[in-house]
This record gives sequence, C-alpha cells and structure tokens, in this order.
Amino acid sequence: MSDKKKDQGRLPEWAPEKADSKFASRVVPGVKAQDKVTTENVRARQHQVQYDLDHLYKGILASDRTILAKAITLIESNSQKHFNQAQELVRMLIPHSGNSIRIGITGVPGAGKSTFIETLGTWLIGQGHKVTVLAIDPSSSISKGSILGDKTRMEKLSRSDNSFIRPSPSSGVLGGVARKTRETIIACEAAGYDVILIETVGVGQSEVTVRSIVDFFLLLQITGAGDDLQGIKKGIMELADLIVVNKADGENLTKAQSNASEIKQVLHYLQPATKGWITTAITCSALTGHNIPEIWKIITDFTETIKASGVFEQRRTEQNIQWLDSMLMEALSNLFFSNKELNEHYLSLKQKVLLGETTPAVATNELIDLYKK
Repeated sequence: MSDKKKDQGRLPEWAPEKADSKFASRVVPGVKAQDKVTTENVRARQHQVQYDLDHLYKGILASDRTILAKAITLIESNSQKHFNQAQELVRMLIPHSGNSIRIGITGVPGAGKSTFIETLGTWLIGQGHKVTVLAIDPSSSISKGSILGDKTRMEKLSRSDNSFIRPSPSSGVLGGVARKTRETIIACEAAGYDVILIETVGVGQSEVTVRSIVDFFLLLQITGAGDDLQGIKKGIMELADLIVVNKADGENLTKAQSNASEIKQVLHYLQPATKGWITTAITCSALTGHNIPEIWKIITDFTETIKASGVFEQRRTEQNIQWLDSMLMEALSNLFFSNKELNEHYLSLKQKVLLGETTPAVATNELIDLYKK
C-alpha cells in the first residue's frame, strides 16, 4: 500500500488491488481513548490551572465580567497553590474596594427573595448603579457545589451588562455562607459594582454570619406563614435594619399593611441592630415594584446616618477583625489536620469517643499535647 493510501486511511485486506481512497469500505485510524471523566479528575485539572494575576487584576479593574468570574473561581479554590495566589490578588485589589453598600437579604423560603432581588437590582441599574448579587446556596452534601440556579431565577437581571450574579457554594459550612465571600466582595467592588446584594438561604444561623459581613441587613417577611416559620423570623428580627413585608398586592395588600403595623409595634421593644438607627417596617410588592424606590431611600438614609456618626467605619473595622479571627482559626485547623500523625491520632481518638472509651475533653487534651511535641 502506498504512503498516500496510508495517510488517507487503511484499506481492508480484501479490497481490490487498485482501490483508492474513494473505495466504499476503509478503516479510519483510531484516536487515543480519553481518560474517564470523574469528579477527582476534574478537581485535579482545576488545581493545575495557572492564573496570571496581572491579567486578572487589570481585567477586574476594567469591569470585565468574564475575568471577574475567573478571579472568583480562583478565590473559591481549595488548592493551597491557588490560596496563595488568591490572597495576593485580594491584596492587590483592596485599595480599589470598599466603595459600595453591602446589603444582606434574608427571609424564609417562599418569601420571594429572588424576585425581590431581581426587582430591586433592575430598578437600581435603571438609576445608574452597578449591582452584584452573591447568592449563598445550600450545597450538595456530595459535590459541595451550588445546587440552585440563581441566574435562571433572575433572568431579567442577569441579562444586564451592569449586573453580576454569582451563586456561591457553602461547601457545607454551618449557616450556608461561603468562607470566601469577603474576598469575593472585594473583587466585585474593585470591578466597579457599588451595590452588593447578598442573599442567604434563610434557615437561621446563616443570617448571623451574613450580618457580620454587610452594612445593611434586610429581612423579608410575608403574611400568612405558619407558626414554625414565624418562629424562625422572630429569632433574626433583632438583626434587621429594615423589615419588608413582601407580596403586598391584590387581595393580600390589606393583610400586608396590617402585618407591617404589628411589626413596628414589636420593634419598639427590641434593641436596634445598628447604633443610632431605628429599625422600621414597610410593605412592598416585588411583583409590581410597589415601594421599591422607598426601600432604597431608607437604605441611603441609613448609610448617610451611620457614616456621619462614625458607626459605618467602625462596623467595617470590626468586620475586618472578625475576618482575621475566622481565617486564623481555619489556618490553624488546616495546619493541624495536614499533619499525618495528628490526623491519624485524631481518627483513632474519634473512634474511642464513639465507643465511649474516652471523653471529648480528654481526647482534645491528648491531641493538643501531641501537637505541642
């Protein structure tokens, strides 16, 4: 067979002697089989990705949403190599951050958080703002990834060039809040987004964590919820700077107004969430846009008030200290469990605790003594 025929494909042995490449049957040279796609393979390849920090830095400052998304992927990576790069990038971006109002939004499932955020965000963009939505999702217990499709739930807002929506996996962290949300906020602010909306899963403990990273905390309520849901909301009412009774439209309008009046009465007996600010309640309809401008007016009044009193700067400083403490605790935990001997001893003691052969306090002291050695 000629070299030319070999290049064009190997002909079967029974092919006519003078058959060329147009012969009906020929065998095409095969290709190398690809490795089986597994979660481990994907993660390994992600950890091998090299990031150009200067390229990311310039792209973020130029408000390139694609590059911003890549930077956040770097920030969220669990690779130690990526952690060091991410911290360097955050250090570079900090001087360009801080020029936004950070708003936490929570509420029980069914309160209409996504619709409210889309309506508020779309209205803000119409007023000349750039809006980021960080939707803190519950995570899959297996993959630790986001399982809610926030971009599909905020279709109109996501189409705007002045919006950036990022679902963040909680990675199983108590309260559903990703540890790296603070770094993500800095990246978004450096990209020019002046309104950061952080949506929580609305299940209790996550609100406490989000309260510690935002300037303004908004609680979304609805009328007619069962006692079990109302109990959750009462527990976080004292964290709120504003309580909004949503779905105030149609036949529900009168009930919503009555509910807002009742909440105002209760607020008189609660400690304000922010020094120098009196928390109030207002109705709105995320569906029709009713009272959306009024809600933003309350938020801007809040910002002006606490900036003038110095509370705004004080809160940001305290949040940075909390950030330091949380990162220190995680670093110590990683340092501890990355030690093979300590980790094996921990697993052994864990089994003894399960069997009742020792107590958690004794096991802890034993681990600490081993760590000191």
